Amino acid sequence: MRVWSIANQKGGVGKTTSVVTLGGLLGAEGHRVLLVDLDPHGSLTSYFKLDPDSLEHSMYQLFFNNQCKNREYIGQVIRPTTMPNVDLLPAATSLATLERQVSGQEGMGLVLSRALAQVWEEYDYALLDTPPILGVLMVNALAACQRLVIPTQTEHLAMKGLERMVHTLKMVMQSQKRQLPYTIVPTLFDRRTSASVSTLKEMRRIYRDSLAEEPIPVDTRLRDASQQGVFPHQLEEESRGVRVYKHLLTALNTDLEKVS
Repeated sequence: MRVWSIANQKGGVGKTTSVVTLGGLLGAEGHRVLLVDLDPHGSLTSYFKLDPDSLEHSMYQLFFNNQCKNREYIGQVIRPTTMPNVDLLPAATSLATLERQVSGQEGMGLVLSRALAQVWEEYDYALLDTPPILGVLMVNALAACQRLVIPTQTEHLAMKGLERMVHTLKMVMQSQKRQLPYTIVPTLFDRRTSASVSTLKEMRRIYRDSLAEEPIPVDTRLRDASQQGVFPHQLEEESRGVRVYKHLLTALNTDLEKVS
């Protein structure tokens, strides 16, 4: 299984949209995909019309009583999506209390890794949607993944979040003594605005070697798909946003093959 974390220490940059769109495109290629919601806000969970406030089984329970090693229980947590080969590990808002409850406990940074190990042969990809803060959930995502995708809105304030995320990544790589390939993906790009154009230019100057070739454009069809709870390619396969995500997916897999 290939595990990708979609992360940024700033909200509203397109993390959930990236998880859903890339996951749907992988599913359309015939891959078995598991989408994992690690954000207490539960945007990915809500995307598929599930209520993070009322779920009986969710990611929250996997952090307690060694449920992360219980394959039978994990099967109860996993939910279907609108594609038969794409599943979801949903979040609950109770994840927001996790930091306080597990503070000081050993091994809490590897809970997700242990859970994914139970279903390793059942999926080809796992895509992780992460919270916009550095804590136990983000640590789990970075420990479990083999590649990091960093969506970053093309506006000046988002550059600070990107800087923090890259700094965090370098700290994690140093502590874990391993390299973690990452790709920065400019999102919500609007070529009509000087802010988008100048920010993209700045990204290309600073992060040239790690930046995706094409920015994800502002595309109302991505928002429409979210409102309907379907994968964007199911709504309109040739929308501007879906086309660019297809190119990104090809690049991510090509880079991974080079590393392998």
